Amino acid sequence: MNIMTRKSFCALLLVLFFCPTLFATTIYKWVDEKGVTHYSQQMPPEKQAEKLYSEDIEQQRVGFVAPSASAAKEPVPSEMEAAANEINQKDKEQAKMICDSATHQLNVLNTHTNLTRKNAQTGEMEKMTEEQRQEQIAAQQERIRLFCTQ
Repeated sequence: MNIMTRKSFCALLLVLFFCPTLFATTIYKWVDEKGVTHYSQQMPPEKQAEKLYSEDIEQQRVGFVAPSASAAKEPVPSEMEAAANEINQKDKEQAKMICDSATHQLNVLNTHTNLTRKNAQTGEMEKMTEEQRQEQIAAQQERIRLFCTQ
């Protein structure tokens, strides 16, 4: 072979080697009974599948699109917050009494672990469980948040 033929042959091989259509693959896309979309290079058995070609699929930029911040929604106050706001606006003295009571009860709950309380159904005194104590601590903290920080 002469040098010109070799160069032409090498150039042809390089062009064929880097030709994207040689690397193109067929991709099958289908949706199963559960509504899940699947992609595969093998045709699914007994399924109707859409044929896609890899060279026709537009590649998406990955890692370059920053997420946009969602619009800040104004929080809707709960019934308890709405009632607390009304009390705070209309009767400052009552709000102060609730705050003082909640602060005192929280202090008792935090400093004592062996507590009793009156059962609402039977009227008898019963020992408070640790779960009940923790629930009461959370309730008093919420009352303090609503009535003491105004």
